Amino acid sequence: MIRRREFIALVGGAAAAWPIAARGQQPAMPVIGFLSGVSPEPFAKAVAAFQQGLKELGYIQGQNVAIEYRWAEGQYDRLPALAAELARRQVAVIVATGSNASALAAKAATSTIPIVFNSGDDPVKLGLVASLNRPGGNATGINFFIAQMEPKRLGFLHQLIPTASLIAVLLNPNNPSFDAQMTDIEEAARTLGRQIHVVNASSEQDIHVAFTTFVQLRAGALLVGADPFFNARREQLVTLAAHYAIPAIYELREYAVAGGLMSYGTSLADVYRKVGAYAGRILKGEKPSDLPVMQPTKFEFIINHQTARMLGLTVPPTLLATADEVIE
Repeated sequence: MIRRREFIALVGGAAAAWPIAARGQQPAMPVIGFLSGVSPEPFAKAVAAFQQGLKELGYIQGQNVAIEYRWAEGQYDRLPALAAELARRQVAVIVATGSNASALAAKAATSTIPIVFNSGDDPVKLGLVASLNRPGGNATGINFFIAQMEPKRLGFLHQLIPTASLIAVLLNPNNPSFDAQMTDIEEAARTLGRQIHVVNASSEQDIHVAFTTFVQLRAGALLVGADPFFNARREQLVTLAAHYAIPAIYELREYAVAGGLMSYGTSLADVYRKVGAYAGRILKGEKPSDLPVMQPTKFEFIINHQTARMLGLTVPPTLLATADEVIE
């Protein structure tokens, strides 16, 4: 028989051990694999927006969720290996951002780990999902139409500078959307009756060479194609456009804020916040196949009026009235 004092001591010791055992049984902190085709520095605000989206679902990095970042830094050929690394790590969800190539690499790396992507092209055409409303499979995300906005951007250039005899176009041939961009821009140019000249660039040096070509061609305006690599080099692009006095339009508001003449597209911060929210919903147990691919409802047309004046351009009142924001 166990004496009363010994029994109390035994129960007390067991009770003291329970919290330790409970702590040992707590589930491991979920890990998100964040895969991007770009460099971290220019996208710090986008990452902050992604983390805000997670926070809205109750997840805070370092407290109840861990995030492992993998950056291709504009070298899209590195993405398959980086995606495979995250798949081997068996992360809870892969967030594929920064380019269509990121999403495609993640999709090729795993058919089981949930994937949340942001895509500037049609994710159905890319093979990422079966349909927008019912993605099926292990992937869903945000389709923000960046690449499909090229004809609209060309139209804004035409309205601002109708006398430009030649409009230069800068595209990244390594972008999976390159062919679609080319087709859309060429069709829009024919519709507007404008002559264009496409120059390719996929490195910092290529961009410098491209602007030398624009000057030699006496281009009257420039359309910088939608591309994550260009986004990461926006300071360089805006500086060169100002140096050579070439009126240019870009895809994101961040260009206009940095001194670019015009931009037209969706809000990058809003897209990344929604990606974070979707990742949070998946961590809570929802399946990608049940989450429709979201699409933006608002597009931003930004004019930097100060840059226009520096270039000696008079912005038509009708164009100013169309703008969502005019930076003075």
